[in-house]
Amino acid sequence: MSLPNFIDSIILLCGALLLTGVLTTKFSSRFGMPALVLFIAIGMILSRFIYYDNAELTQLVGIFALIVILFQGGMQTDFKEIKPVLGPAISLATIGVLLTTTVVGLCATYILNISLKEGLLIGAIVGSTDAAAVFSVLGGTNLKKRIRMTLEAESGSNDPMAVFLTVSIIEWIGQPDIHIFGLLLSFIMEMGLGLVIGVLIGMLAVFVINRINFDSSGLYPVMALGFAVMSYAAAAWLGASGLLAVYVMALVLGNAELTYRKTIQAFNQGFAWMMQIAMFVLLGLLVFPNELSRVVWQGLLMSLILIFVARPIGVFCSLLFTKFAVREKILISWAGLRGAVPIVLATYPVLAGIKQGELFFNVVFFVVLTSAVIQGTTISPLTQKLSLIEKDKSKTPSLLELMALGKAETEINHVLVNDDMPMIGKEIQQLNLPDDILFTAIIREKRIITPRGNTVIEAGDTLYVMNPKKKRKDMKHILGLS
Repeated sequence: MSLPNFIDSIILLCGALLLTGVLTTKFSSRFGMPALVLFIAIGMILSRFIYYDNAELTQLVGIFALIVILFQGGMQTDFKEIKPVLGPAISLATIGVLLTTTVVGLCATYILNISLKEGLLIGAIVGSTDAAAVFSVLGGTNLKKRIRMTLEAESGSNDPMAVFLTVSIIEWIGQPDIHIFGLLLSFIMEMGLGLVIGVLIGMLAVFVINRINFDSSGLYPVMALGFAVMSYAAAAWLGASGLLAVYVMALVLGNAELTYRKTIQAFNQGFAWMMQIAMFVLLGLLVFPNELSRVVWQGLLMSLILIFVARPIGVFCSLLFTKFAVREKILISWAGLRGAVPIVLATYPVLAGIKQGELFFNVVFFVVLTSAVIQGTTISPLTQKLSLIEKDKSKTPSLLELMALGKAETEINHVLVNDDMPMIGKEIQQLNLPDDILFTAIIREKRIITPRGNTVIEAGDTLYVMNPKKKRKDMKHILGLS
């Protein structure tokens, strides 16, 4: 095959993979299964026709995909909502991961007939939950807000702990005389510095994005993503936690008054899906089904221990002094989905030249796959069984920029009117709106109502409000949103 034909074939294959990956998300949402399972399955099928064993490229793509996924998750997280559950989430992300690592590591030592250090390495690799899997599965449920925010905050913040433990144990295997106290001090410094870097770059990103004026609005999401990548790179260069820096930077950006917020979020959501497809297909290609079949019983046993023993121990001990009820802890235990992070971390021992690296990768891959299938498909029924469903009462206004106006300093917000808003029952003329703040439309029970001075605001209305960008705070104050 000539070079042009080969390149055309690769491009055709990439296009087919993207279309197939997007279409499979319909089946994912219908059956409650994380999309990663279907993407990995596509990669495993392709591995029968394409030979691929580049662990370095897979790790690079995986890390970049995690940056994008964590950035998306942080941008969509309301800090006011996660603030009440920050303590439990941090406890799960540290103590929970450490306990899960220990339990799985001890069991792996006997099941796989390996050393204790190697067993703990496997435990560290599968110790964290996966942000992409958790966000995608919980996004289709009406799970109680406190539980949902705890799980999302945990999945966004426990990756650094897993990365630290994995890298530290690999160093411990290579350097047996390494001191535990030194590792503990290193962990505190990595997390602390990562937090500071994330906050500083997040503040810088808000300042720059709100003040720069591009000819094209499509450049704003590219700039925001650039700041996310810079957060990871700066933290990694300084020896801090890059993933934590990205998540914190996204939290700062997502909770600030931000120009073109909707554009940034929409672009990043689509790009995150594309990176998930690429990452999981590559991970599927990296696995050879015949080698996976050799660790079926070991992998299945490890999965059952992780799901029914290690994760519950980690959750119940981490949340021992919290106000979570037993049934809530059960659901949090069950919703600890594994995904991209463990598989990407499983490439670390392979690239480090550890003797049992290939075995570790195959076992971890099997554990992640079974965890996603068993837990992912049963979270929704379990949520209903435990009566942990609530109605969505969100009242956060979401921004619609006037894209056609180019550099115009005008925007449209659409605001959902809830029962506790002071404007309910008032006529529009009673709100005393300034001349440059205008109601352009009202959606009421699927009907479009033309706003007039005597139009009465009702609960459940969706208001479309046009205002200058510089008067966004004034608009929120008038409508009782701040």
